[in-house]
Amino acid sequence: MNQTSSNITVSVIIVSWNAREYLRQCLASLLDETCRYPMEIIVVDNASSDGSADCVANSYPNVRLIRNAENVGFAKANNIGVSASTGSYLCFVNSDVKVLPLCLSRLVEYGEKNQKAGIVGPRITGGDGNLQRSCRGFPTVWNMFCRALALDSIFRKCKAFTGYSLAHWAQDSLRPVDILSGCFWLVRRQALDQVGLLDEAFFMYAEDMDWCKRFWKSGWQVVFVPSAEAIHYGGGSSSNSPLRFYVERQKADLQYWKKHHSSLAVASYVVISCLHLLLRAAGYSVASLLKKPQRQIYHYKLKRSVVCLKWLISSSFRIGEIRLSS
Repeated sequence: MNQTSSNITVSVIIVSWNAREYLRQCLASLLDETCRYPMEIIVVDNASSDGSADCVANSYPNVRLIRNAENVGFAKANNIGVSASTGSYLCFVNSDVKVLPLCLSRLVEYGEKNQKAGIVGPRITGGDGNLQRSCRGFPTVWNMFCRALALDSIFRKCKAFTGYSLAHWAQDSLRPVDILSGCFWLVRRQALDQVGLLDEAFFMYAEDMDWCKRFWKSGWQVVFVPSAEAIHYGGGSSSNSPLRFYVERQKADLQYWKKHHSSLAVASYVVISCLHLLLRAAGYSVASLLKKPQRQIYHYKLKRSVVCLKWLISSSFRIGEIRLSS
């Protein structure tokens, strides 16, 4: 990491909010065997109150630390990191990710050999060792309908029903994909300069769908490279306020649809999402009655679905009022 700014190949950018122990583990994983290329590490702290920033300052003096005065959101914080970076590749890593040996080296090597690759990402496993499905298809009215009715789970091997989840594919082979999860990206700076920064209108979530969409529209590929691997523990920041973050996800998804789809498609998406949440709420209600040992878990899931449904319905009414008055 002790490199001058003129010879940096990879700028690792980590945004953190109240995830000190995850952040410590993430930084500890970014060793020489992770990346054989010159690397700098930039941590952008979103006004954490758990001592995250002080931990970085005291334990990792070679890491560049940027302290935001407030939580500016995931997209804006990453853009702040970009403005401070110098590498020809930018690696965006969530604070709750552990980077495994050779991961960054293999991603950079793929990028060097494939000049049309704008974003590449590794195979992701969870803390339990199981695959985390980090690749998705772009959302459409049809594949959202399949998801709402759980057709993508019932017919997992059928490509016609799994266009969003890609459940028909084992995610064990190198291939271009529509969307790579924003928990871990390696981005070519040349491509970023053409496509533009992350859209700061997305406070958290859906910025990965939006950015991948924009890369594809600009002629850059988004590629899954399974020979590179990382562990994503999940919930490093969202676990601090879980219900709020589920609403934020719902909000971001609707925002994405309004940005990239027609008014008719947006209306269809809202109806399908309400159906999805209603079906899940009904299922969790029944499960809480039948499975008493897990009753508390299902009560929480029921509450989560109801909170999201209320927000979506109220938001839809507000959208309708705006259109009627315009």
